[in-house]
Amino acid sequence: MALSLADYAKEREELISLDRALRADHRREPLSPTEVLADKVIRDVRMAEASSIWTAEYPSIPHPFPGMEFLTGRSVIVQTKLFEILIQMPKGALLHAHLDATVNVPFLLDLALKQPAIHVRSPVPLDSSNLKSTLPEFQALPQHVAENVISLTDAQYEPNTWVPIKQARETFGTKLGGPEGFDQWVTGALTIDPSEAYGTHNTVTKIWQKFLSTFRVSNPIIRYVPIFKEYVREFLKSSIADGISYVEPRVNFVYKGIIAADGTHLPHRELLLIFDQVLNEIKRDMKQQGREDDFIGARIIYSTVRFITPDELYWFLEDCIALKKEFPHLIAAFDLVGDENVSHPLKYYAEPLLKFHEMQKKAGVDEIPFIFHAGETLGDGTEADMNLYDAILLGTKRIGHGFSLIKHPKLIEMCKEREIAVEVCPISNEILRLTSSMHMHPLPALLNHGVRVALCSDDPAVFGSMGLTYDFFQVLAASEITGIIQLGEMAKDSIKFSTLDPPEKQRALDAWKVRWEKFLKYAVSTGTEYIWEE
Repeated sequence: MALSLADYAKEREELISLDRALRADHRREPLSPTEVLADKVIRDVRMAEASSIWTAEYPSIPHPFPGMEFLTGRSVIVQTKLFEILIQMPKGALLHAHLDATVNVPFLLDLALKQPAIHVRSPVPLDSSNLKSTLPEFQALPQHVAENVISLTDAQYEPNTWVPIKQARETFGTKLGGPEGFDQWVTGALTIDPSEAYGTHNTVTKIWQKFLSTFRVSNPIIRYVPIFKEYVREFLKSSIADGISYVEPRVNFVYKGIIAADGTHLPHRELLLIFDQVLNEIKRDMKQQGREDDFIGARIIYSTVRFITPDELYWFLEDCIALKKEFPHLIAAFDLVGDENVSHPLKYYAEPLLKFHEMQKKAGVDEIPFIFHAGETLGDGTEADMNLYDAILLGTKRIGHGFSLIKHPKLIEMCKEREIAVEVCPISNEILRLTSSMHMHPLPALLNHGVRVALCSDDPAVFGSMGLTYDFFQVLAASEITGIIQLGEMAKDSIKFSTLDPPEKQRALDAWKVRWEKFLKYAVSTGTEYIWEE
């Protein structure tokens, strides 16, 4: 029997509701009146700007649209009311970010220029033909090493001769831009620009080569103790400024230590001592400001790189346990990092990883869970894709990236059953060429299947996406379904799926809810002019 128009409309609404029933924003408790209004305001702002700001003509952007490739669209994003509103949103926890790429590059360069020990060298004299393709190399050295050296841009410069960084900047050739040209050279080596991401390095393999090169340039600067202290401080302060109340950065311990002011190499424990000192100073400052609930704290995910052997991994597992014993409040979890498409898969390390729990028990330390990178790939059945199976079998508490998870219905089911959240890094996935824009990202499918998600920034310094606001914006701007309520649910889940102890977790959630209510009122007041009258 044919349906009446009224019955058809009713069944249509029911079908849509059933289809979205697994989403976090649909299965939560009823919305408060303020949430209902704020959700409408923000949806109306998004709709208004989609037909105004994103349809305007921009000389350098031939095809602007919400959710477009980030590096091209960033200059438009910062002009929007939507971005202005989201800056004020309490983001919850940052659960996936690599510490060595979390501080704005200009700030890092400024720190380096203040340290006389930081030197720089080039494999060739720099000129216009090789400037963009030549990477600077930095190192902390005694000042006397660099006596009577000439400019990096002088034709008589002897390759690989160390020059104090300040002298190198001041003597940088005028034809290459002088001191500002030096800044641009270093900044270009530490970041990915649109021409690289979408032109010269527009495949996963090529962009990862550029991506990894940024860490080779930055690490000798960051791992110098006088800089490292201020680097950690800036990471925590900038996170707080963006509405992040807790962080779990991954720290790469493949390096055998950091460099002290006198040039000596220090063991890993010194890095944690510094991190702990700065963290306590920040928490003390926040308390003095009456804002102790705005920042709950930080813990470290101990990470090493997937190019080591299984035998070598034992050393890092023991080192992680030793640090956990000394710093039980700081060591949160263990991970293996690196380009999954070319590095060893998790199964290569199965034997030592399976013994890790017993090693902890023997040492008498609290549990150090696994939080593995897995599925950061376009592959289907490749070793990188298959890492998802191993991560879950090995007991991972969260999955880093999980880009290919949507291809695995049984694994999606297991993530839901075992309460394994996925750390989704939207901008990172797009710039590293896993997707061409946010509209092609698998995140909406994960949300529709009811998978718990925490939005993360991954390596914001390399991408120019500091904090979390840009990632939240890209997700919101590219969907007609996702609204501020879903963003709020992901922010809450970032706290729920953190490694915080239960009392700290509850305190963080309670504090977030207070900030959420204030944010909703702000969103309504600042965006009311955009309300679309139906």
